[in-house]
Amino acid sequence: MKKVLFLDRDGTLVLEPHDYQLDALDKLEFYPLVFQYLSKIVQEFDYELVMVTNQDGLGTDSFPEDTFWPSQNAVLKAFANEGIVFQDIVIDRTFAHENQPTRKPGTALLGKYFGGEYHLSKSFVIGDRITDIQLAKNLGAKGIWMANDPSLGATEISNSAEALDDTIALRSTDWAEIYQFLKSAQGRSATVKRTTKETDILIQLELDGQGKYNNHTGLGFFDHMLDQLAKHSGCNLDIKVEGDLHIDEHHTIEDTAIALGEAFRKAVGDKRGMERYGHCLLPMDDCLATAAIDFSGRPWLVWHCEYRREKVGQMPTEMFHHFFKSFSDAALCNLYLKVEGDNEHHKIEASFKALAKAIKMAVRRDVNSRELPSTKGVL
Repeated sequence: MKKVLFLDRDGTLVLEPHDYQLDALDKLEFYPLVFQYLSKIVQEFDYELVMVTNQDGLGTDSFPEDTFWPSQNAVLKAFANEGIVFQDIVIDRTFAHENQPTRKPGTALLGKYFGGEYHLSKSFVIGDRITDIQLAKNLGAKGIWMANDPSLGATEISNSAEALDDTIALRSTDWAEIYQFLKSAQGRSATVKRTTKETDILIQLELDGQGKYNNHTGLGFFDHMLDQLAKHSGCNLDIKVEGDLHIDEHHTIEDTAIALGEAFRKAVGDKRGMERYGHCLLPMDDCLATAAIDFSGRPWLVWHCEYRREKVGQMPTEMFHHFFKSFSDAALCNLYLKVEGDNEHHKIEASFKALAKAIKMAVRRDVNSRELPSTKGVL
């Protein structure tokens, strides 16, 4: 689903003229640092840009068309020259006293964004008026309030600024700070659907989660291990599997590992700012498990685990090597696993927990860095 930045124009992209009407080129002045940081937002994040602006009385004697378009076209050209292109431009021409649903904070001109194609809860409205924040609330989005003058727009809404606190994600008049905020807000996630004649699998993964899980593979012990992986890595993990368990467990376990590895490969993305390496030495009662991982872009598994029981629950112990090998191949990661101990349940569970803690370390990201963790220049 697409995410959107709904951007006000006057007071946000350009400085607000003294008379609140940009009707001459000599009144055009761009907001400080807007080109530098909006360009970085376009390059680094996956938002659609939509300009939403109220232009009071546009087309009337008080604001003739021929005084508006030269400035508007100059604004668009200047941004386009910096690689900043608006996918949509929404202009309302009514006056505030007309109270039309097309005027911000009304959403009548934004109906297409309520369809299933857009993820409004992960979208933002950026503007200098409290009406922009009310628009965010009406859209189900969050607002970034550039409140150089907090009184602007206050007479056009029934709510107070305090009543909109839950909608205001950031108060800032600095585009550098807005960029840093949006950078920290980028969630890394992936959805993988894998369907074969043997299995039908849907995996939803959020790297920057809270360790929530909802895993149903048809194999109780396998679910328990996947739950551990989510809980101790801090990732949110939702797995649904319909497999040919009437034959045996092999295809369900193998294909889940492949799909899960693919989900991690997609979610880590370009790995810029990411630790990349993670390791953990984890005790569990009589057992000691070691896990180390490198999201290197190359698959490799080193395996030092032995099990004496044929099965734990419904899961054959021989399938654990196959699970981690398939995961490593699909995730394109180096993976080292070693476990010592007596209780087979503890040994397996400790291995999953150790891997989870190693993953948590490896995917940790410095939001202030876009450096690639490699001297090769590519991962």
